[in-house]
Amino acid sequence: MVTIPVYNMGGTQVETLELDEQEIARYINLKLLHEAVVMYQANLRQGSAKTKTRAEVAGAKKKMYRQKGTGNARAGHRRSGVRRGGGHIFALAPRDFSYRLPRKALQTATRMALLSKIDSQNLVLVDEMTFSEIKTKKMTELLANLKVDSSALIATDAYDLVLYKSGRNIPGLTVLPAADINAYEILKPKKVIMTKKALDAFRRPVAEMEKE
Repeated sequence: MVTIPVYNMGGTQVETLELDEQEIARYINLKLLHEAVVMYQANLRQGSAKTKTRAEVAGAKKKMYRQKGTGNARAGHRRSGVRRGGGHIFALAPRDFSYRLPRKALQTATRMALLSKIDSQNLVLVDEMTFSEIKTKKMTELLANLKVDSSALIATDAYDLVLYKSGRNIPGLTVLPAADINAYEILKPKKVIMTKKALDAFRRPVAEMEKE
């Protein structure tokens, strides 16, 4: 069991939450977390890099000078990859870097990432977060009240357009609903700010987890 303080939006502790860590994940598998993060980062790659081969570079294919008798090293045409302006020997071509790990493995990795934030005391629990209007200043004040810098993930139980638009201009801050959170989004920032309802979305009875 672990005791997590619960704060309001003003940064004042209002209660504590007793949490059985086994409801989140039974253990932390660093290898699985690494594989999940590498997958998410690979899927973010555009794969649009392109360089020209010797066949695509403009230039004559005629041999530059005769093979022997000039005193120079033997040379082919100007498109050769060893000459300036020539094509690349191992040219880059557009490719798709994306791949997918099994669904259950990714779900487990997300829970393990959240458990790691709980164990390192980098989870900030808030009773509720609601803004009456879209204001970046209000989001900045919320982070200041919770003593969190801009490197943070704010997790809500459902989509909140007002919260999202209030925080989208702050560098390093991400606002996501619990359903869209993955291991990479949890591990990337220093802190995770989460509402009680968002945390409840990850809690499961131990007996249910043992059936898997």
